Amino acid sequence: MAGNWKMYKTPAQTTQFFERFIPLVAGVTGRDIVIFPPYVDLAAAVAAVAGSKIGVGAQNLFWMKEGAYTGEISAPMIQATGAEWVLIGHSERRQYFGETDETVLKRTIAALEHGLKPVVCVGERLEEREAGNTEKVLLAQFQGGLAGLKPEQFAQVVIAYEPVWAIGTGKTATPEIAEEAHRVIRAEIARKFGAEQASRTRILYGGSVKPENTKALMAQEDIDGVLVGGASLDPASFAAIVNY
Repeated sequence: MAGNWKMYKTPAQTTQFFERFIPLVAGVTGRDIVIFPPYVDLAAAVAAVAGSKIGVGAQNLFWMKEGAYTGEISAPMIQATGAEWVLIGHSERRQYFGETDETVLKRTIAALEHGLKPVVCVGERLEEREAGNTEKVLLAQFQGGLAGLKPEQFAQVVIAYEPVWAIGTGKTATPEIAEEAHRVIRAEIARKFGAEQASRTRILYGGSVKPENTKALMAQEDIDGVLVGGASLDPASFAAIVNY
């Protein structure tokens, strides 16, 4: 159950969030809870979740360990904050910041080399869905961004399917539409890495997830979790999703 805060919250607001959120999910078992705050909030988030089972992750990373890359953050830097997870290839990174399947693969390898757990995002834009190219896009993103991993590397990856047309738009893919896309991704994992790995890989759904639709999404066979945007900014709202 992952929450992506995007470009919201200061360190002080991060601390306040967890003061309210942690008691609301204290009894949760059998599922990972991870928050992806902005870089400047990582230290505050890690401090706030100490002693709980909640994980913290960065929203992106650069593939080089260090160097003259002004404005970038490396995997060792993220790891040094105490964060354990990292989001890679989010649709907003693809849309606004030139992310490609090739750079997704480079970031994923860098994350794994430094012990971070990557959540790798795939998903189609509205025009691609309307053109009937959803499957083609998902397979291309998988081939370019994930198929180049070794089996032991891929075993550590979580995938998030996020239809771009459903992110922050209020439009949610119906549980059936989401399930169909997840099935395509799982079949491709089986083809490339084997049926056993396909059954083990967690595939999250992201795209206007709210407390009201979480249960129906999670009821689908191939949906293993959710990647929540706006609804993860409020402690009560995100707790309701985690506790679905």
